Amino acid sequence: MSSEIEIGRGKRGRQAYSLDDVAVVPSRRTRDPEEISVGWQIDAYHFDTPILAAPMDSVMSPATVIQLGKLGGLGVLDLEGVWTRYEDPSKLLAEIAALPPEQATPRLQQIYTEPVKPELIASRLAEIRAGGVTVAGALSPQRTQALWRTVVEAGVDLFVIRGTTVSAEHVSSASEPLNLKRFIYELDVPVIVGGAATYTAALHLMRTGAAGILVGFGGGAAHTTRVTLGIHAPMATAIADVAAARRDYLDESGGRYVHVIADGAVGRSGDVVKAIACGADAVMLGAALARALEAPGQGWHWGAEAHHGRLPRGERVHVGTVGTMEQILYGPSKTADGSANFVGALKRAMASTGYVDPKEFQRVEVVVAPYSAA
Repeated sequence: MSSEIEIGRGKRGRQAYSLDDVAVVPSRRTRDPEEISVGWQIDAYHFDTPILAAPMDSVMSPATVIQLGKLGGLGVLDLEGVWTRYEDPSKLLAEIAALPPEQATPRLQQIYTEPVKPELIASRLAEIRAGGVTVAGALSPQRTQALWRTVVEAGVDLFVIRGTTVSAEHVSSASEPLNLKRFIYELDVPVIVGGAATYTAALHLMRTGAAGILVGFGGGAAHTTRVTLGIHAPMATAIADVAAARRDYLDESGGRYVHVIADGAVGRSGDVVKAIACGADAVMLGAALARALEAPGQGWHWGAEAHHGRLPRGERVHVGTVGTMEQILYGPSKTADGSANFVGALKRAMASTGYVDPKEFQRVEVVVAPYSAA
């Protein structure tokens, strides 16, 4: 356990580290990159690469979900986004990309007042299934109670419950909260749930029966959670804490392995390397894939937090375009800034340290080495 630092006489705090604060250390052994496997499997579903796409309208449409699936990753569609509110949202997406900065937030709030339509959830998921890839869709904890049956009946393979923070013990006097343990037990599909950023929160979520835990809280490129709520979870520490919960739950449950998925602040290929080195099994990419030529955001990126009706905790940000989705995953990269060839970078890092798969790579030595590009 790391020692606490005195903030003032009445408050102490733990030192926590972001992915920028840590670095992987080469070992005595190296390997050929061609011998490295970066495949990942959760439940019955195998993927060639441990990369999931964040369920955000600027990143994933039914078409890009299918494309990512065929490239060996897992696309997750936001089932509360424009694709389930509008029959054809293409004009709206073009409008969002063209909005002046001062109009972006109010217009996003207006666009997302359109109700989610269950029939569109069913048709979008059917479209993805027809594409021949693993079908994954995401709901917020607030909408899961009302819409989960529609999602399951539509034939989802992996169910994602994703919020800024998700707990196994939500308390409400106004409405009956979602009972995650009962919900997951009754559901017939694997559930990935999060975000969680602490050992205790993750352990409680693991005990609900979740197949995977999303790690993160307000750390993404389009989040302003730190400045609006004062809440932030440095990702290197959060991943390592949740990985420790996974290890302890493995013993507690008699061998049940829960996957740890880094979700937030993983914008460059080096961040993927460090997230897995800290204990993640896979990473969920938002801004990194929003830079794809095919991305619905057309060089812009935003999440559900950006259009909250009363307290937006995110914003539309310009991330630009660096290449096709295939180039972002597999190269070739035309720049040296870590914005493309994520899989090649991960394989190269693993080869440089002598590890053959991500599970082994979680044991690599890591040092605290704060980095500044300046």
